[in-house]
Amino acid sequence: MSEPETVIVIGAGVIGLTTALHIQQHLRRNQSLLLIARDLPSDTSVNYASPWAGAHYRPVPGSSPQSLREADQARRTYEYLRQIAAAEPGAGIRFVQGVEHLEAPPPEYLDEQSVRIVYSHLDEFRVLSPTELPRGVKWGVHYGTYVINSPVYCAHMLRKFILKGGRAMRGTLTDPREAFSLATNVKTVVNCSGMGFADPSSFIIRGQTCLVRNPVSATITRQNSDGSWSFCIPRPLDGGTIIGGTKQPHEWDPHPSPETRKRLLANAAKWFPFTPESGGQFDVVQDIVGRRPAREGGVRIEAEKLDGERYIVHGYGAGGRGFEISKGVAEDITTLMVEKGLVLGTARASL
Repeated sequence: MSEPETVIVIGAGVIGLTTALHIQQHLRRNQSLLLIARDLPSDTSVNYASPWAGAHYRPVPGSSPQSLREADQARRTYEYLRQIAAAEPGAGIRFVQGVEHLEAPPPEYLDEQSVRIVYSHLDEFRVLSPTELPRGVKWGVHYGTYVINSPVYCAHMLRKFILKGGRAMRGTLTDPREAFSLATNVKTVVNCSGMGFADPSSFIIRGQTCLVRNPVSATITRQNSDGSWSFCIPRPLDGGTIIGGTKQPHEWDPHPSPETRKRLLANAAKWFPFTPESGGQFDVVQDIVGRRPAREGGVRIEAEKLDGERYIVHGYGAGGRGFEISKGVAEDITTLMVEKGLVLGTARASL
């Protein structure tokens, strides 16, 4: 009988957790899975972005290789989350109406082919007519999409991973090669660390949002004439509403800006359909600042061969699209592992 082998996944963000669950379906009988992470879903840290996320699915048109790759990963994630929402109500996922209103749409939003590539798979998708657009808006769409209570969903995935036989431990690594010493007979380490251990292509994108108790029935994204964006995202299971947001590359300030909060809430009162009893006032639960782990060129999905039979399989750098592309990235990482003979090619289990 062959010696038991441990596969290790580094990172418990949405990419790491989703990848660990997907790899579990492809383990050989002599393989087990260990997840190690600095932060777990019960933690809150400005550097642990997943539990802070909105989160919703909003397509991003584009024709670059990265844009097309992410569009494909997003389509697969959309279908996966539809299944989870139906089969596992406690996961914190709900399908709702999604609306986008753009005052100054970039060229890719006016390109019918680019729009079709990223939007056509969405339920009830349609481009809004000029008569349906609010004043000042030049382009708009309507579709069915999902919203996620991100801390609930992350905790749900970790619990599911453990119930399916996985192990999780807390730990901080300075290099992915350290993971080979965490168990006996480790041949494969999957690096879903977010920033990728000093990868020079990685960088943070600071985001500030506001969690309020006020309910809203749809997720709406509004692009302002100056190019800035505002959005509201209801969190399922009575999780309030996220109002955002900002995207500030290379900005390290961990403190919420009172001026930013004031602007976010003022825009939300103008543009989003909060229930009448709100009266333009918001019951604020928390100001949120998180550092999204981004990477030039998008997610790195690559198998790095070390000495002997050992591999580090990389899967990090999703930036602000972690929830939107999580299942697609997990599948692509696992496919690469199958190609290298590191796990089974046929899934052993369903969702």
